[in-house]
Amino acid sequence: MLRPIRTLAVAAAALALVSACNSASGPAPGAAPAASGRAGDAPGNRRGVSDDSIKVGGIVSMTSASGYSKKDTDLGARARYLRANAEGGVNGRTIDYLGAQDDGQDPAKNMAAARRLVQQDEVFAVAPMSSVTFSGADFLEQEKVPTFGWGTLPSFCGPQYAYGFNGCLVPSPGGTLNQTWPEGIAQLLGGAAGRSVAVIANDSDAGTFGIRTFRQGFAAAGFTVSYAKSSVPATAVPSDWSAYVKEIMASNGGKAPDAVVSVMQTPNNIGLFTALKRAGYRGLLSDPTDYDPGLLTKDATRQALDGVHVLLQFEPFESDSPRMARFKADVKAAAGGRDVPLSMHTMTGYMAADLFLSIAAKAGRDLSVESFQAAARGFSDTGTLVGDRALPKGQKDSFGCGALVRLTGGTYEVSVPFRCHEPVPFA
Repeated sequence: MLRPIRTLAVAAAALALVSACNSASGPAPGAAPAASGRAGDAPGNRRGVSDDSIKVGGIVSMTSASGYSKKDTDLGARARYLRANAEGGVNGRTIDYLGAQDDGQDPAKNMAAARRLVQQDEVFAVAPMSSVTFSGADFLEQEKVPTFGWGTLPSFCGPQYAYGFNGCLVPSPGGTLNQTWPEGIAQLLGGAAGRSVAVIANDSDAGTFGIRTFRQGFAAAGFTVSYAKSSVPATAVPSDWSAYVKEIMASNGGKAPDAVVSVMQTPNNIGLFTALKRAGYRGLLSDPTDYDPGLLTKDATRQALDGVHVLLQFEPFESDSPRMARFKADVKAAAGGRDVPLSMHTMTGYMAADLFLSIAAKAGRDLSVESFQAAARGFSDTGTLVGDRALPKGQKDSFGCGALVRLTGGTYEVSVPFRCHEPVPFA
């Protein structure tokens, strides 16, 4: 069965518990299991598994102080679980999806949500987990809770129980870099040889890491990286972009680069791209975030993002493939038969759930954390909405697939079709 979305009640007592205890402590060796619902309490680590159901919950940033929301992630996950149940469940068990708890992009609430799902709701897995903060990662790993989300956070790269639906996108040295963005832009420019690119990001740890990875990725594709800085304040959108624009416009030996790549979110992209256009920039603009029909409702936003190529790490909604048609039908069914706008967050939830279901199916009827992990270690499939998948490779590397779409005249069109590229080593 699927339950209505549960709203996270932010009680002072719960927050006090989070503040006082930042990590879970397991039972001492040889101690009797406690009746708390922690992984390991049931024989064979079968927490959340009954004869006829598997209990799953989610953690999603439904709300935030800035108004940014990933609430569609929950709808995407619900859509995939509904179809699974309609088809008979997983090895005779239906998915009891509790819905997603809202962490408000707050680290304390993220930890509280993780604890509640494990210690009170006793879920077998967390799928989806979609937030810019994942303070509950160590707790879920210690409690041996399979967790599925978008591999844009380091917590999805390396731990045993965390899985990115399109692999690991934040590699450590020795891992690999997804080349969809550099190779896609090279295709649009007629090749990378003799072409230059400027990469800009926020002044934050994530921005610094993004600059490091994309500088290397674009260089590996054959571009000259003429500008690469994580210099834009992360706490507030600049009111004056002139200093950034001036540097970028002269970065290619006194000339403008052939492409400007922004590793930032929508408010920053609107400001930067508007300022660049006003300064006369005529090159290619690209970012990884602005694929959202909701952005098209305002004239100013449409104009700022017009012509921008957006990186996707899944098959575009504009695709006419059977798997995309099935995705759209599943989402419509989960929305009560209504046609609803699709966003990358919808896909995030859907594919996080899909990867969980696929591994659970392989684990067989005797489902436990151990059998699930054993199935994950040898898991692979092909032809999904994120390309070919393989584990445990995906816990260190991305699946290497993606596409680019361009906003033109108020609608998105595919500018570089979905395909998979050979990743390059990350040093």
